[in-house]
Amino acid sequence: MSPHYLSRDIQVELAQIAQSIATPGKGILAADEHAAIIESRFSPMDIQNNEENRRYYRQMLFRTKECSQYLSGIILCHETFYHKTDDDDIPFPRLLNEMGIMPGITVDRGLIILGGTDNETTTQGLGGLEERCREYKKNGAQFAKWRALIKISPTCPSQLAINENASKLARYASICQQCALVPIVEPEVSLEGDHDLEQCQRVTEQVLATVYKALSDHHVYLEGTLLKPNIVTPGINCAKKYTIEQIAEATVIAFRRTVPTAVPGIMFLSGGHNEENSTAYLNAINRVQLYKPWVLSFSYGRALQTSVLRAWKGNKNNSEQARKEFMRLTRQNGLASLGQYEISA
Repeated sequence: MSPHYLSRDIQVELAQIAQSIATPGKGILAADEHAAIIESRFSPMDIQNNEENRRYYRQMLFRTKECSQYLSGIILCHETFYHKTDDDDIPFPRLLNEMGIMPGITVDRGLIILGGTDNETTTQGLGGLEERCREYKKNGAQFAKWRALIKISPTCPSQLAINENASKLARYASICQQCALVPIVEPEVSLEGDHDLEQCQRVTEQVLATVYKALSDHHVYLEGTLLKPNIVTPGINCAKKYTIEQIAEATVIAFRRTVPTAVPGIMFLSGGHNEENSTAYLNAINRVQLYKPWVLSFSYGRALQTSVLRAWKGNKNNSEQARKEFMRLTRQNGLASLGQYEISA
C-alpha cells in the first residue's frame, strides 16, 4: 500500500471514533468560541470577558453531572484545550475523557475574503496544520473541526467560492486523518438573506455534492468523518413562511441526494436558530418518513448555551441553576436526535 494512504489500523481507529461520536441519542457541544466570539455571548449578560471567566464557564459545563448521557463529544478552542480544572489541575481533554465524552478541537483560523468574489469568504489555517493536529492528538484530542461559510445572495454563491471551500475542507480532512483525528466537515450555508427554502435546498445540494467530490479526490476515508451542515431553511429575511415539517423534509431530501451512506453521522449546526427552533427542526428531521442511513444529531453552540448564560450571569452562586439549564437543553436535543422530543417532555 502506498504510504500516502491510511493504514488499516488508522482506518479502524478513525471509524471507531466517528461511530462513537455518532451514537444514537447523543450529540456534540460546540464550546469552541474564541475570546472575540464569546464576547458577543457574555456581553448581553453583563459577564466580564476575561480568561478566568471563560475557563470557569467551560469547567462548569464540562462538570455538569450526567451530561454524558446526551453528549458524545465537545469541541474546544485552542485556549480551552489547554485549560485545567481549578481544584485538581486536570487538563480539560482528560476531564472529558474521564466523563466518557470525546474532546475535539477547532483547527481552522477563521474566515477571510476570497478575492474575485462579491465578498465571499474562504477559511485560513492549512499552514502548519499537520504539526498542530499531531500536537492536539498527543494531548488527547480525538476529532477536529473546520468551518467554511457559503453565502446566498443574488450574486452568491459563486462556483469559485464553492470549489475553493470544498478543496480546503478536503485538504484539512486528509491532514486530520493522517494524524488519526476524525475531521468534522462543516460547509455552512448561511442563514443570512431573503432566499426561500427551495433556493437554500438547491445551494445546499450543490455545496455538498462539490464537497464530497473533493473529499473523494483527496482519498478521504468517509467512514472516519462526520458532517456538520446547516439545516435547510429559508433565509432569516424571507417573507414566505414554511412549516417545520416542510423544512425537515427539504433537509432530509438534500442529504439523501448528496451525502454518501458511508458517513456515520450528520451533526447539524444551529447556525443562528434559537434554542426552540433548533430542537424542533432536529426532532422533525428524525421523524421524516424517508430512509435515512446516518445518525442525525446535533453539534450546537448557542442553542445549548443561551439559557445557560442567562442563568449563570457570571456569578458562581448561580452555577447549579446554570447546570440545570444545560442538562435540560442537552436532554431535549438528545431526545430530538431520536425523534422523541415532546414539548411537554
